[in-house]
Order: sequence, then C-alpha cells, then structure tokens
Amino acid sequence: MTVGSAKRTVSERLDDMTEHTVKSYEQELHELTQLTARMGALTQQQFRDAISALINSDENLANHVISADDAVDELQQRIEQQAIHLIAKRQPVADDLRVIVGAMRISIDLERIGDFAKNIANRMAVIKDDSHPRGLMKRLEDMADLAIAQIENVLDSYAQLDAAKAIAVWNRDKEIDGMYTSLFREALTYMMEDAHSITFCTHLLFCAKNIERIGDHTTNIAEMIYFVVRGSPLKGARPKGDTSATVAAAPSG
Repeated sequence: MTVGSAKRTVSERLDDMTEHTVKSYEQELHELTQLTARMGALTQQQFRDAISALINSDENLANHVISADDAVDELQQRIEQQAIHLIAKRQPVADDLRVIVGAMRISIDLERIGDFAKNIANRMAVIKDDSHPRGLMKRLEDMADLAIAQIENVLDSYAQLDAAKAIAVWNRDKEIDGMYTSLFREALTYMMEDAHSITFCTHLLFCAKNIERIGDHTTNIAEMIYFVVRGSPLKGARPKGDTSATVAAAPSG
C-alpha cells in the first residue's frame, strides 16, 4: 500500500467518523423534540379527559387523569435530563441551542398544564352531586374547548416549527381571558342571589381559573416556539382580556 493510499484511507475514516457524529447528534435532537411532542399529546389528552370527567361526573375518568399526572412528570424529567446531557456533550450553538433550550422550557409549561388538569379532576368529586346552573357549566365547557384547541394548535406549531401559527395562538389567549371574566361575573351574580349555589360556584370558578392558567402556559409555549424559529422574542405586550379583578356583582332586586 502506497503512502498516498494510506493517507486517503485515514482521511476517509475521519470523514466517516465526522458523518457518524453528525448523524448521531441529529438523531439525539430528533429524539428530544419527539419526546416533547409526545408529552404535549399526553398533556392535551389529560386536560381533555379532566373536562369530560367534570362535565359528565365521571369519577373513574377523573381518577385516571389524576394517576396520569405521574407519566407527565416523568416525561418532563426525561426531557430536562436529555437536554442538559446534549448541552454538556455537544456544546450546541445558535439554532441547535434554541431547539434544546426550547424543548426544556416547553416541557416545563406542559407539566404545569398537566398539574392544572389534575386540579380540575380533583374538583369533580366535590361538585358532582350538586344541582347546578347548566348555563355556567356550558360556559366552562366552551372555555375549555377553546383552551384545548389552543393546545392542539400550539403543538402543531411546534411540530411544524411554524412561527405564524405560534403568533395566532398568542393572539387568541385574550379570548380565553374574556370568557373567564364573563363566567366569573355570572357566577358571582348566582352566589349573590342564591346562597345554596356558593359551594358549586366557588369550585367551578376554581376550575375556570385553572383553564385560564392553562391558556397562559399555552401562550408561553407559543412564545418559545417563535423564539426557536426566529431567534428573537415576540415583541409587544401579551394580549390579555382578564378583567375579573375589577368585576362587581350587580345588586339583586
């Protein structure tokens, strides 16, 4: 074997090693984003089931939501550990670093959404036997439907790395806020007019507030996706529509 052929062989081996390293790194990044997407799907289903359990007084489903929270927490920990491992091992920069940090930050918001879903499921046992105004339950259900749609859209945005979809989710959060304010006002009126409704309305408002917070965390995810894609944060004040702090019940009679 000539010296020249030996040199080419060494060069080829170095190229193979570099290609293998790049492919391995890309695979690790892909696994991280897939794990985050999986957590998102699980969290969305947990929230959907929590609302269904509440609306239908389904104790078995509520218990399933509560127990599913452990799986959500475990995924969040795995994502965080994998992200830290990638940063330490690969020392990523620019786009790759944003993808890794983005997955870690998104998993934190998804874990909080799971916690709020669990909170809602826990309330089902308290209010399931109460007679309650169907109008309030319908308002809560409509609010939850929008929040679920927001989660679905933000997960699509993440899967496609679509900044425009992320902005659309960001802009719609004020609709959830507005629905919460409306429900808060109506529940307050019920409580002023009928003392027997106070327990139910209090627990229902707790659930509604959890949905409103889920909307906030979904908006956090949208902001992070925008940052991952564009490399800069969304500018301007976040659209808000929650004015419940200033609501006063109209006097009865």
